[in-house]
Amino acid sequence: MRTSNAARIWSLNQQVLTRVMNDCAPDIEALGLEAKEFLVLGEVDDCRYPAELAVRLVLPKPSVTVYLKNLEAKGFVRREIDPGDLRRHRLAVTPTGIKTLAEAVRILSAKFDEWLVRLDLEEQSELQRLLAKLLD
Repeated sequence: MRTSNAARIWSLNQQVLTRVMNDCAPDIEALGLEAKEFLVLGEVDDCRYPAELAVRLVLPKPSVTVYLKNLEAKGFVRREIDPGDLRRHRLAVTPTGIKTLAEAVRILSAKFDEWLVRLDLEEQSELQRLLAKLLD
């Protein structure tokens, strides 16, 4: 059975992302972050509520809750009562979380750079342009 170009492109993209993440996972875990916790922590500034994180990351709400509890226990995230709605908890990255996230992003970037060298500079620019175009 032949798949469409869209399905093939999706699959290739997912394979690259998964392999890069798997390659850098041991170094990120050395920072005290599991790979999925890293992804959750990276979105907290844009998604201040757990339900928003679940939608953004396409994860079940209970899974997001577990990751957030772990991040909170590790001192990377804190929950605050939302002054606009006292029933809701708003999320914030702690200074330790900011520092750890920056180091994890550095590790991920370095590992992705190792993959990107397979493309010349023109191809890298084209890839960036095309991905940005898809997000517009």
